[in-house]
Amino acid sequence: MIKKILLFVLLGMMLMPQLARAEGAKPIQLAIFDPIQLVPENESIKGLSLSLIYGANQDVSGISLGLVNRTKGRGVGLQYGAVNIAEGGFSGLQWGFVNWSEGFMHGVQYGALNVSKGQSAGVELGLVNYSKDSFKGFQGGVVNCAGEMHGLQFGFVNYAKSLDGLQIGLGNYNGNKKPLEFMVLANWSF
Repeated sequence: MIKKILLFVLLGMMLMPQLARAEGAKPIQLAIFDPIQLVPENESIKGLSLSLIYGANQDVSGISLGLVNRTKGRGVGLQYGAVNIAEGGFSGLQWGFVNWSEGFMHGVQYGALNVSKGQSAGVELGLVNYSKDSFKGFQGGVVNCAGEMHGLQFGFVNYAKSLDGLQIGLGNYNGNKKPLEFMVLANWSF
């Protein structure tokens, strides 16, 4: 079984450069900080992006590892670092101290501060979770905020301008005001 997995991984690593080349993306990024990096920031990566301090690229599909990972366009896969930024949206897992997605976020944000500024769906787990627009899924943290919340907020303080779901916490604000605008322990609106 292990041999099959290793063979599959090796085959994927061999094919990745051909797939990336066909789409105009580079298979690997090595960066100390932008602009001291292998691939210029206006080009895309499909594969692995490693940044010692700070790396930036247009679109990144695959794995981004570093202190600060920045995708100027769309990010897909895994961003793992102290600060993860996806300016064009993100699909996958952002795991770091600060996770930031400007466009549509679809997946998981796991960190101290999670911000999604576009329509989002999935899970946000952290001390502070903030979703500016519509969020569908689960927010779990000390403070959870959403413009439109469709799902479950679980934390000490939960805030939603519009709620279609359930809030569980010490303070729960529901902008719909149905059944009540503010409730202790739980609030809901369906």
